[in-house]
Amino acid sequence: MVDWNRHYAGRASRMGASEIRELLKLLDQPDIISFAGGIPDPALFPTSAIAAAHSRILSDPVRARIALQYSVSEGYLPLRQWIAGYMSGLGIACSAEHILITSGSQQALDFIGKLLVAPGDQVLTARPTYLGALQALSAYEPSYGLLPRRGDNREATAPAQPGRATALGYVMPDFENPTGISLDLPARQALLAAAAALDLPLIEDAAYEALRYDGEALPSLLALESARTGDIDQGRVVYCGTFSKTVVPGLRLGWVVAPVPVIRRLVLIKQASDLHTQTLSQMVMHEVAAETFPDCLGPIRATYRARRDAMLAALSAAMPMGVSWTRPQGGMFIWLTLPAGSDAAVLLQQAVSEARIAFVPGRAFHADGSGANTLRLSFSRAEPVQITEGIGRLGALLRRQAQSAA
Repeated sequence: MVDWNRHYAGRASRMGASEIRELLKLLDQPDIISFAGGIPDPALFPTSAIAAAHSRILSDPVRARIALQYSVSEGYLPLRQWIAGYMSGLGIACSAEHILITSGSQQALDFIGKLLVAPGDQVLTARPTYLGALQALSAYEPSYGLLPRRGDNREATAPAQPGRATALGYVMPDFENPTGISLDLPARQALLAAAAALDLPLIEDAAYEALRYDGEALPSLLALESARTGDIDQGRVVYCGTFSKTVVPGLRLGWVVAPVPVIRRLVLIKQASDLHTQTLSQMVMHEVAAETFPDCLGPIRATYRARRDAMLAALSAAMPMGVSWTRPQGGMFIWLTLPAGSDAAVLLQQAVSEARIAFVPGRAFHADGSGANTLRLSFSRAEPVQITEGIGRLGALLRRQAQSAA
């Protein structure tokens, strides 16, 4: 037999299975109440609009030939033009040439890592941060440091590990995965100032930007940077958007908005990777987005707001002393911090076997392997009655643990 381990590149050792992907298998067990996968509720998908768009496109011989043929790597032009208009509504003046369509925003993160990160470079992130970003970027063999925060004066300091280039900063300003927290306006402005002082490209992951339930919308980092420089091509922010949380994830469509020179480089990576994102999906998404936006956001927000409120109420009623949690204004997640010394991975085993509930242990979201006493709860898929029941079970399990330890 071939010993394939001898043939793998060194970077293969940095690749690991997603704990979230593995936990999604629990969704097939009907008696499990899952707060694990941060995935949209399929009841909210515009199934009829998607089916009608497919029918219109494939029943037209001219459009069908376009939809089923090879296409340009940049993406379907009408969709890129629609996105440019959408971004304009967010205060970002750009054109189709500033936009690349990707196979989900996860592919965008992989391409950005390939473009900007060399082995040994530093990548600055929040701690915790999105597991998928760590997976995408780790393949390019970086080290990790903390993203500058307001008030810590890091904008005037050297990188945490001298001698290593700082390749990029990665941030979710709105309702980040996994904590659900957002950067306020002063924090956004301070981060941009710190990035300028460090000459640091900033990757803005806006996956949950449209899922706000409370408070006033804040300008994106790209909008603030464009206003400061007067031109998107003069800034340092690369914006990653997605249709997965607001329309449907299965079509696998995301986009990058960036200065034209960056887009041109990313297009070369796209050509070498998969030539282009599926044209039929892009054409369908263009029609569905043009037909349903922004009206589709109302029911989505109302549904997830009710589920968030149910989870926050259940946590307040069920959690024992010593447990704290975030109170997000949007998104899909609430972040729990257990008493020091707790291990959420061990708790998960008990939660599944004894209480028939699932969540994601927090260590997976920390590049340094810390965060053992934290966990992520998602409220996007469970109905309020399930949320109340499931959080009640979790609270009871934690109380039993505390009594056993006493």
